[in-house]
Amino acid sequence: MKRRDFLKEIAGLDKAALQGKANQLAEELMRLRFKQATSQLEKGHLLKEVRRSLARVQTLLSKNQAKA
Repeated sequence: MKRRDFLKEIAGLDKAALQGKANQLAEELMRLRFKQATSQLEKGHLLKEVRRSLARVQTLLSKNQAKA
């Protein structure tokens, strides 16, 4: 998914949905790390993409928390 599309998607989410998305991305990152450790990961770039997506979601969560 393109960065702009992802940002548009998560910009309209509320706090609970953002937290759910963060949990989902954290689980996906864990699965990818396990696959990498067992040499089953074919697309190594996915680690970087998921890690950055998780950071974007966490940034939005902290911005929303600072506003409240």
